[in-house]
Amino acid sequence: MSPDRSDPKKLRRYPRYSLDVRVSVKVFRPGDPIELWGRSIEMGPDGIGVTLTGELEMGEVATLELTLPASSRPLKLRALVRYRDGLRHGFEFLARDATQQDLILKTCDVLRLHDE
Repeated sequence: MSPDRSDPKKLRRYPRYSLDVRVSVKVFRPGDPIELWGRSIEMGPDGIGVTLTGELEMGEVATLELTLPASSRPLKLRALVRYRDGLRHGFEFLARDATQQDLILKTCDVLRLHDE
């Protein structure tokens, strides 16, 4: 049976966990850079779901800035818009350094325990 491609959750490689933090998003479009903000909905080791104050296009690359619960410093990540449904966006994290990846994984561990 082939996966249902209409539901992005069914295509995920990793689970997502509930997370509500403020997220700042910047996209550099030629001649029209934009900055939006929003709130996260869920996060996993490879991405994050965010409701934003405006719409981005699938395939755009953005810079996300957010402060995870286990950290006092903002985390800046490059991410690809994988899906959009109105103002709700799904981002796939792009290149992360070891420190960023470690913080993301530790946060997911804490969120997983909280969701159980």
